[in-house]
Amino acid sequence: MTVSQGDNSPLLLVDTHTLIWMVAEVPRLGSQTAEALNRAGWECRIAVSAITPWEVGLLVSKGRLKLGAEVMHWIRSVLAKPGVQLAPLEPEIAVASTRLPFEMHADPADRILVATARHLGATLVTADGALLESAKQGHFLAMDAEA
Repeated sequence: MTVSQGDNSPLLLVDTHTLIWMVAEVPRLGSQTAEALNRAGWECRIAVSAITPWEVGLLVSKGRLKLGAEVMHWIRSVLAKPGVQLAPLEPEIAVASTRLPFEMHADPADRILVATARHLGATLVTADGALLESAKQGHFLAMDAEA
């Protein structure tokens, strides 16, 4: 599946916690971000990285996340929401995640998210302070999920 990129607004790639907050309507999701996600949803401009289902499953298996449904059912229902699309883990993204042109921590999910955002020209929506700091240095586009 190809991630569509229209002309109206940026493609928003949601970090795992942002996706969970968005689906659960958690108040930690900032009002500006919620508005941007709502707009992007209407334009089919919300992307979920292929690494996110892995991360959600891992969080559930470790007891760090409880969902109101079985993991696969929850993931399928999220991906079926209007405006949400799966960004595949293409070989270029996988390799790029190992060769980012700046220093970054070793978390594989974060590295794949950043490589995906860079590959798609998407804005990563995250509350991760280290990722937001890297974005401020111009390495990729990001939006603070709590703003």
